[in-house]
Amino acid sequence: MKTASRLEPPRALKPRKARHAGECEQLEQLPNIGPALAADLRGLGVEHPGQLVGRDAFQLYRGLCQQTGKRQDPCVLDTFLAATDFMGGAPPRPWWTYTAERKSIYGALASLAGAAAA
Repeated sequence: MKTASRLEPPRALKPRKARHAGECEQLEQLPNIGPALAADLRGLGVEHPGQLVGRDAFQLYRGLCQQTGKRQDPCVLDTFLAATDFMGGAPPRPWWTYTAERKSIYGALASLAGAAAA
């Protein structure tokens, strides 16, 4: 049996994922966005999901590559596409459903190997 001195404070609950853009108050509520990508978005100056409306996912991706000094995995771009699309009013979709779209628009991202240096 635990004594009062050995009890740990309760962990904060994860925010519930939003079903539509209007419900989204925190970056972590965005479908496909966890703590790490939320921190990356904050590092890019995005503090609230509403700031993703009208944003270019590719520019966010390039900004992250530049900020970190290395090429990010292309699935990060897929996730940014999903987040910006969701905040633009689209229904929530898994990030990997954006892979074909990303490849058709941006290719396999081989040309982005130097994105961090750009």
